[in-house]
Amino acid sequence: MSQAVILCVDDERLILDSLLRQLEDAFGDNYLYEFAENAEDALELLDELNEEGLKVVGIISDWLMPGIKGDELLIRVHEKFPQMIKILLSGQADEAALERAKQHAKLHRCIYKPWSEKELVETLKQGLEKL
Repeated sequence: MSQAVILCVDDERLILDSLLRQLEDAFGDNYLYEFAENAEDALELLDELNEEGLKVVGIISDWLMPGIKGDELLIRVHEKFPQMIKILLSGQADEAALERAKQHAKLHRCIYKPWSEKELVETLKQGLEKL
């Protein structure tokens, strides 16, 4: 069986680097970790991974990014991959965006920046346990 993938999406490289370190510390090589710096790249990457037979089990996405915002990204992801765990990681998500993501993307949780590593890891673990 191929390894499961966790996808992180943020337009700030520093955030992606922090997420990689925290995910590797918490989950080691139990998962593959993929990264995209915007929603368009994330959607492309999801299709590529799916074509390669890799299952993306979770996505952690920023909300405020150029182009497609995080709530819209998660809604599009949910349409293709409804079982995936979806987490917004944002300092600026508005209530309407959160409500849209909850209603149309089955948002697991929104974590606010700056986040604690413990909160991120526990949130992801809780979501993955439901798969």
